[in-house]
Amino acid sequence: MDYKIVASVANPGSALGEAIGSSMEDAIKKLLNEIADQYGCHYLTSGVRKTKSGKKQKKLLMSDKSGNEYDIDGVLANQSMKPLIIFESKYIRYKKHNRDKGSWICHAHSAIRRRYHSIRSSIAILAGNWSSPSQAMMRSNNINLFLIPFNHICEVLSELGIDFDWEEKDRDKAIRAWGNFNKLNSEQKKSIGIKMIDPIKDNLVILIENILDDTVEREVDKVLVELISNLGEVKVYEFESISDALDFLQDDGLKDLFLTTDSDSLFDPPPDLFEEP
Repeated sequence: MDYKIVASVANPGSALGEAIGSSMEDAIKKLLNEIADQYGCHYLTSGVRKTKSGKKQKKLLMSDKSGNEYDIDGVLANQSMKPLIIFESKYIRYKKHNRDKGSWICHAHSAIRRRYHSIRSSIAILAGNWSSPSQAMMRSNNINLFLIPFNHICEVLSELGIDFDWEEKDRDKAIRAWGNFNKLNSEQKKSIGIKMIDPIKDNLVILIENILDDTVEREVDKVLVELISNLGEVKVYEFESISDALDFLQDDGLKDLFLTTDSDSLFDPPPDLFEEP
């Protein structure tokens, strides 16, 4: 990526955040391209279909079964261009933004996976300040998380003479940090992303290699049955085997399930969130 020096920006803190986020994305892209080459796959960050004007799509747009499109950061696809792993990489400085971004990842990835049944996993690389409830929400949606703490980013930038640890409204520190960033050469700017992902790199590679391992025999892990009444009520049942699900579906009392009053009320506490690893 070409990092341009900007003499004056409206929000230097935001500009610096975008710059280090881009450096991180470049480092991730390089790593995932290397893995894709090893396994005869493709790592894509832009679309393969053409627009109406005949140009290649700049964004990687993947749609759900209803035709809603989502701008996805990256996808690892096999030689037939069937997606195997979808990726998001997000940097945020303040926790006030993480709930919205986390919710979007949950909704987008879940919707996309219901269309592309070739997808084996969702991975999110999250840098900065992400709250425990937001992490738990994403894990509950079967998204594998790799966390790059804010203090690690500060340490990486500090090595290059950039003080990145300032209060939200401290514009003077943000201006100095942005100015010091623009004094770096292209290799130094590139090194920021490489050093940012260094703590998660090995575990990320191991997970991807396990996901792409085609020697593992495919089995049914669980069966979900979703019942929807004509009034709009929804009940979901989970079974360990196909035979258990079939026994349930052949039950004569199936049509009466919605007559029961076992639904949670607003007085009930939420289910336990996942504990942090």
